Amino acid sequence: MTSPPKDPLADLDPFDIFDTEAARLDRYFSRLDDEGWARPSRCAGWSVRDVLGHLAGEELYNHACLDGDIRGFAATLEREGVTGGFNDWCVRRSRGMPVEEVLQEWRRANGETRERMRALGRDAELPTMAGPYPVGLQTFHYDSEYATHADDVGAPVADDEADGRARWRAEVASFVLGEQGSKAQVELTAERVWVHAAGVSAQLPVSVFVEATVGRLPDDHPIDRGLRAVLRCLA
Repeated sequence: MTSPPKDPLADLDPFDIFDTEAARLDRYFSRLDDEGWARPSRCAGWSVRDVLGHLAGEELYNHACLDGDIRGFAATLEREGVTGGFNDWCVRRSRGMPVEEVLQEWRRANGETRERMRALGRDAELPTMAGPYPVGLQTFHYDSEYATHADDVGAPVADDEADGRARWRAEVASFVLGEQGSKAQVELTAERVWVHAAGVSAQLPVSVFVEATVGRLPDDHPIDRGLRAVLRCLA
């Protein structure tokens, strides 16, 4: 009898990671002044405040999934005239609100999301726009997004957590590439990531691999353009 394949993410707790990255953002947002909120983020055209607005608005979708009300979510977007630009709508919506109000909205809504996801457990199924999906895997996607946006706004990462943080992000990205049927072959080692796609091979530092998978490499980075495109899976 053949044993089932080992879950490559089994040693990671998606809910603990989600709590950690949400707390990182909260600490950072809590100490910002007007100048800090207005500073540009790594998201083109978005300030740090806009990233918060995106995260707060995104909770509408997260709660629709948890409530099993995807149709209601879609109806809300239709009423608001949102046709494919949900992220930009979230940002525009937040710009008309006091930043402290947006921060409180995000704290409350995200805290509820994290609590409910953990209570469901990683093996439960969650309705999403793409169909039913395991809660644990959906949480890993949230983990990656929160870590990416924390970096986008410059939220500090302590030296003693940087390596472990980069490692779980690389493991999640490698899983997602496989899940999406990517043509990229990926092998994680202790310090580097070997990747091969479209006849091109490269050995990348873990941090560079992570940045490639979330679409945050600078334009002048020497990585092959075709390989860069294949690796992008979490942006």
